[in-house]
Amino acid sequence: MTETPFFDRRACLAAGLTALTLSGMPAMAAPFASRRISVTVRGNGPDVLLIPGLASGPGIWNGTVAAVPGYRYHLVQVRGFAGLAPDLNRSGPLLEPLVGEIAAYITQAKIARPAVVGHSMGGTLAMLLAMRPAPAIRKVMVVDMLPDGASMVGGTASGMGYLADQLSSYFTSTKAGRQLFMQMIAQQPGAKGSDPDVIASALRELAHTDLGPKLPLIRAPMEVVYALGGDAATQRAQVQRYRTAYAAAKAMKLVPISPSGHMVMSDQPAKFAAALRNFLTG
Repeated sequence: MTETPFFDRRACLAAGLTALTLSGMPAMAAPFASRRISVTVRGNGPDVLLIPGLASGPGIWNGTVAAVPGYRYHLVQVRGFAGLAPDLNRSGPLLEPLVGEIAAYITQAKIARPAVVGHSMGGTLAMLLAMRPAPAIRKVMVVDMLPDGASMVGGTASGMGYLADQLSSYFTSTKAGRQLFMQMIAQQPGAKGSDPDVIASALRELAHTDLGPKLPLIRAPMEVVYALGGDAATQRAQVQRYRTAYAAAKAMKLVPISPSGHMVMSDQPAKFAAALRNFLTG
């Protein structure tokens, strides 16, 4: 499989804060009434929540679910991404309300201590969920995401937040900006049907979000799977970046996968499946 250029994606995000991850087809909603998320359940066994990233649908997990059977997977999809109408996600705060809905789903579905796996923005949601006192989470896997969303493109929440605000306003409030934004979305595989307002809102919030100081609130064991790409010097810098970013986390394990781009589960499906299998059985 051809490697997705990891740093090309980050460069694109830095230029417009609009790098979008792959997605699958819109999911059929399970019997859970929510105006912010949809959930599809597949398989049988211990419960695992899978949360995709920015503009993604549950299809990014298809290969993973097939490769790691024996679990009841709850595939979350954010409304406004990959073909679902935005509904309440069209305006206002996004991250915390989404976490609240995921927590409500766990409670309503009577899921006891699930494992939670989140990719990119989904990793941020997984960490926020694990920081809550309830519902109880058994363990957490974050896939290629740093606690400080802006640091994914080499910035900080304080520095990149202002830029994200300005870009978001341009992309959503002007005709030329919306046209450019839609063109950028159309060029990203799997982003078809994603709402530009929801994407812009998510990017803006991620640019302002730094969970680093709150990592000690995560009591559940946490594993961070992250991509390594580029030459040896670049990879060493990536390793150090993740070690530093997650230094405050308790019971945490770092698992690098190389060579890989941001979509680890697609770029290195066998290695990612092995990492997930070890995570779930460990």
